[in-house]
Amino acid sequence: MAAVTAELARYCASLDFATLPAEVKERTRFLVLDLVGNIVRGRHDAESTPALLAMARALGLAAGGSAVLGDSARYTPAGAAMLNGALAHSLDFDDTHAAGTLHPGAPVIPAALAAAEMVGADGRTVLSAIVAGYETTCRLALALPGGDHYDRGYHPTATCGAFGAAAAAARVFGLDAKGFEDAFGIALSQAAGSLQFLANGAWTKRFQVGWSAMNGLAAATLAREGFRGAAEAFEGKAGFLRAYAPNPKPERALQGLGTEFELMNTAVKPYPSCRYGHAGVDAAIALRAEHNLKPEEIESVTMGLPNKGMLLVGAPLAYKQNPQNVVDGQFSGPFVVSCGLAFGHMGWDSYAHLQDPVIRSLLPKVNCVEDPEIQALFPTYMAGKLTVKARGQEFVKLVKVAKGEPENFLTEAELRAKFHGLVDAVLGAERAAQLADAVLGLERMGDVNGMMRLAAPIMAARLAGE
Repeated sequence: MAAVTAELARYCASLDFATLPAEVKERTRFLVLDLVGNIVRGRHDAESTPALLAMARALGLAAGGSAVLGDSARYTPAGAAMLNGALAHSLDFDDTHAAGTLHPGAPVIPAALAAAEMVGADGRTVLSAIVAGYETTCRLALALPGGDHYDRGYHPTATCGAFGAAAAAARVFGLDAKGFEDAFGIALSQAAGSLQFLANGAWTKRFQVGWSAMNGLAAATLAREGFRGAAEAFEGKAGFLRAYAPNPKPERALQGLGTEFELMNTAVKPYPSCRYGHAGVDAAIALRAEHNLKPEEIESVTMGLPNKGMLLVGAPLAYKQNPQNVVDGQFSGPFVVSCGLAFGHMGWDSYAHLQDPVIRSLLPKVNCVEDPEIQALFPTYMAGKLTVKARGQEFVKLVKVAKGEPENFLTEAELRAKFHGLVDAVLGAERAAQLADAVLGLERMGDVNGMMRLAAPIMAARLAGE
């Protein structure tokens, strides 16, 4: 088996911001901006936040000098990494990597920021660390591969993310290749995350991603202090790739390493829900606009999905047609498509319409099916097809490349609009704009602490957990 651990460690340790392509530097800043917006609003709105904060306080993680974005209090580095990671994933509005079937930013960026606050790192170091974390996370998912990992019931954002978080923190700390190998070997003991949250809309999906950010930070810190980690963490007999999937492809983790960037294959979400439903939402919004469809005219809707999409947003159909909480809605193809058809948009505030009579009238009309045409496009494209019967006619829309995918990425203006849609309610428009400017200017910062301070509210705002 390929020496994946040593090669990834060598690459991450030597990764130099100055040699990164300009498009990678820009995209990294954009991904940080997108995640920061998610964290700030997750701190304010997510229903799971009060319990997370209470846990942090009870465990002594709320008495330190590190920032949780959107919060005026300070936390320990471990507490900040855990909370920022969980909050980043709490709205299900964070970035996605289709081929890896995961969300790389949520575990990686919080670990990098927490490590940076520990040592006063500059922006260029943080951005380099984030690239290292994304490459590690996404490449491990490709090597498993992610689909087989999912079939075993694992949540790759949390499992692969622990190693990406370790890589990001280790790069901030300036560890050498041996230090990275130790960090990976330590993270191996902590890589966990289960898909069982799908059974009842549990909040564990959010928590386990935050925990992986903290795990990665802890692994890198232990390695920095000379703690020995397991050798061959990825390719070993009991290593990650053999233990967590039946037919790993270890060579895939190293393909194009240093010249091809999986970070550039990461998408951002225009809608706060599972990515597998986004092409369907795009189609619903387009069909509504093109044909001036009214909800009362709709007789039936068929949502065509790939097999993995059916697992997450399409089945069991009766459950998906009757979402009762935010997590249910985030993983309900019928709900997100109904929002697109009923209102012409789908945003964080759409979850206030879970019991809306118009939505309730549409939900039982939306059937989800595995579509051979869509399956053939997967995983290269997270496509979707919508067939709407109305007025005695049939309207069909296939969306091959959903909005926000790498080939159809959001512009800076669109990213700023999404950011302000999330952050203004917490920080106010003026401070939100200052924070956005700071994030996009991260490579010019001598110390990230100034940016982190801008994410603390100064206006009166009701925060979850208070």
